Amino acid sequence: MITPHTLSIPGVDLVYDVHGPAPTRNGTPPLLMIGQPMDAGGFSALASHFPERTVVTYDPRGIGRSTRSDGRVDHDPVVQAEDLHRLIAALDAGPVEMFASSGGAVTALALVAAHPTDVRLLVAHEPPILGMLPDREAAERAMGQVLAAYRAGGTGAGMAAFIAMTSWPGEFTREYFDRPAPEPAQYGLPAEDSGARDDPLLSGRSAAVTAQLPDVAALAASPTRIVVAVGEESRGLLAARCAAVLAERLHQQPTVFPSHHGGFVGGDHPFAGQPEAFARRLRAVLGALGGTSGVPDES
Repeated sequence: MITPHTLSIPGVDLVYDVHGPAPTRNGTPPLLMIGQPMDAGGFSALASHFPERTVVTYDPRGIGRSTRSDGRVDHDPVVQAEDLHRLIAALDAGPVEMFASSGGAVTALALVAAHPTDVRLLVAHEPPILGMLPDREAAERAMGQVLAAYRAGGTGAGMAAFIAMTSWPGEFTREYFDRPAPEPAQYGLPAEDSGARDDPLLSGRSAAVTAQLPDVAALAASPTRIVVAVGEESRGLLAARCAAVLAERLHQQPTVFPSHHGGFVGGDHPFAGQPEAFARRLRAVLGALGGTSGVPDES
């Protein structure tokens, strides 16, 4: 059973879905699954593997069904963290557990730093925190090329540049910048330009996400247990490299999950992962007792 709800807060009607019973069974905290710029639908496969839990998914401010009234189009993790703070308060079930992926993990880290009692356990999966990388300037230049490709050629060109950037192994070297610009056809993408330039991923509207630097001191002092996660297929790639640096700053080793950056996504997605195996790993992490430095690598 999935029940949609709308939470009216300053600047947005925030839409979220409750999967399963509410309140939770036996006092088990709700499990929030969040992404950015992914909406609630991206977690449908993963949520289905937790029938024993109350799972909450949501559409971030300005994404999907969550309609903005604040006059802004940018996606700011600090603003979204306050949205989540209000959502958790509305659930009225105490501190939650959270699986947060990609830009959602950046928002979740901002939430824990600002409201450390909101989240009992956070699994932060591959947060794209470019400013933490040793080659941060080159990474920002590479992201700039993605935005330029989108402005010049539309979605196919922009997404081809994005895939090429996020699948590049290791630091962004001269070899990366000297290579020919990728063509959409290389990735099975359409070359036609629809004229739209409002994609939340490619337009620069999510620039605050990749520019956000987590407050490592606040995270380390928080009572929240933080597990930094990477996909086994994405180690050495951009988001996984960011996660590895964050894990090191928090004095832990990254916890390895099956598949890639979108490893929890179901088979109806063009870049589907392994949601069943991913769910098994997530359940094991959530069920692990004690410790503040992640769980042993099962791979």
